[in-house]
Amino acid sequence: MKKTIRKIVSTLMAATLAASFLTACGGGNAATGTSAAAGKEAGDKKVLKVAMECSYAPYNWTQPTDANGAVPISGSSDYAYGYDVMMAKKIADELGYGLEIVKLDWDSLVPAVQSGKVDCVIAGQSVTAERMQSVDFTDPYYYATIVTLVKTGGKYENAKSVADFSGATCTSQLNTIWYDNCLPQVPDADIQPAQESAPAMLVSLSSGRCDLVVTDKPTGQAALVAYPDFKLLDFTGTEGGFKVSDEDINIGISLKKGNTELKDAMNGVLAKMSKDDFDQMMEEAISVQPLSK
Repeated sequence: MKKTIRKIVSTLMAATLAASFLTACGGGNAATGTSAAAGKEAGDKKVLKVAMECSYAPYNWTQPTDANGAVPISGSSDYAYGYDVMMAKKIADELGYGLEIVKLDWDSLVPAVQSGKVDCVIAGQSVTAERMQSVDFTDPYYYATIVTLVKTGGKYENAKSVADFSGATCTSQLNTIWYDNCLPQVPDADIQPAQESAPAMLVSLSSGRCDLVVTDKPTGQAALVAYPDFKLLDFTGTEGGFKVSDEDINIGISLKKGNTELKDAMNGVLAKMSKDDFDQMMEEAISVQPLSK
């Protein structure tokens, strides 16, 4: 799971690469999805266009003000913040670019990268083999832990392993390893249709339509603030935990296939950061999410 540290030369090349990568990745036209020259700010600064859901706390969310350094959402009066925005800001600052956040539905993220509508996606995406057939990924910018959310006082609140969820009605978010890889590991599970978003997944549990949902730890920790009657169960490191691979838990930034200039430049920034740096940033994101107040 440890992130491979890039050679020093990669880091030294990052500044040079940054000067050219946005001519390739472009600042796509949001209306047509066509590639275009990078956008400009004061002083002709080029702009990095980053897509995310803006509804997936603590990775990303929408808020009405620029509190804590939130970034305006393109075409909206609202702002985006969260771990993904913090990471996007750091990368853009390191490479000397402006930043534009583009709000898209989860299923629209990969197509937006493929079409050139955006330069990259920073949205809590697992680096799976299936996704890598469609897009390229940077080195991980976070390492996720798989957890389960249940209702306090419910049938499964004292579960000690995945096996203890036997027969549970469950769901998770559409097109995630939580739904596709983890739920089928629950014995005799009654797997309900996947939910279109993380918030919808949490509502399903809150309303009693399911017994449990599977997600990652940051999402689960954020959910506990909004739903104090939820209980987080983490079997990581035990024999009874979900069986996952590195590709299931490594979270990366997706880019258009072949955009090596942008990929290498971003990896140069990530190479300077440690897992502890990632964890500290995530803790900060969780502490300032809107529901934490």
